Amino acid sequence: MKKQLRLMTMMGLVVLAAGITMSYAQQPEKKLGWHLSAQTYTFNRFTFFEAVDKTLQAGLNSVEAYPGQELGGGLEGVMDYNMDAAQRKAILRALKKKNVKLCAFGVVNGNTEEEWKQIFEFAKAMGVKVINSEPDEKFMPLIGQLANQYKIKFGIHNHPQPSHYWDPKVVLAAVAKANSPYVGGCADIGHWVRSGLDPLECLKQYEGHLVSLHFKDLSEKSREGHDVHWGTGVCNVEGVIAELKRQGFKGNISAEYEHNWENNVGDVAESAKNFRAILTK
Repeated sequence: MKKQLRLMTMMGLVVLAAGITMSYAQQPEKKLGWHLSAQTYTFNRFTFFEAVDKTLQAGLNSVEAYPGQELGGGLEGVMDYNMDAAQRKAILRALKKKNVKLCAFGVVNGNTEEEWKQIFEFAKAMGVKVINSEPDEKFMPLIGQLANQYKIKFGIHNHPQPSHYWDPKVVLAAVAKANSPYVGGCADIGHWVRSGLDPLECLKQYEGHLVSLHFKDLSEKSREGHDVHWGTGVCNVEGVIAELKRQGFKGNISAEYEHNWENNVGDVAESAKNFRAILTK
């Protein structure tokens, strides 16, 4: 009997190892501790659950949700940190059936201490690992306390200038005010390029303070540049990936493809394919 149990255990371990090997082959980023997701804003012409299905079609199985997207999937309302417990559970059940993780939430902001507490409580209830935001700097000490309390990462996101956080130096100054190892930058490399910045140099400034990314590649170095398949544009995707490896980054990387809005599943799929090809060179 003991021999049979040992044999069954060994067979189980072999199957598990084979599954892990297959997962790494299909999603090599996992070996580095990276989670390649889709920011559902990519599919903002559709409901949240339609966006989830499109994410799966693109070869990804985790998402970053944004506030305000209509839920769909037979559920009323929109994605909102104020939703009740029953609504949250219904979303999680539906995601589990699809084998999709809700790994991040953003870009979301609070205007009061109570709202920030609600945002973190929502993230905890939904299993969210990182909150991405562009907060008023006066809330940074509170955000640091909440991040420590809930053990949830918090990334300050950058939109192009003249938005407040377009410059990495401003982001890092705000991060310092939080005084928390959970708080850092959410690097949107496309918006850096739109601001006339070099994404590689910006990432170097974030070393030790990078918690997540919104990943893009652009057609040109200007505000008019639109998203293109990763590795074919001006964002130096190969250099960015090499820098993330050098820093030992671990965390969420959200594909945010803001072009060809009605039919961009193939664009996200091709971008993910290119990303993984670069990783395995």
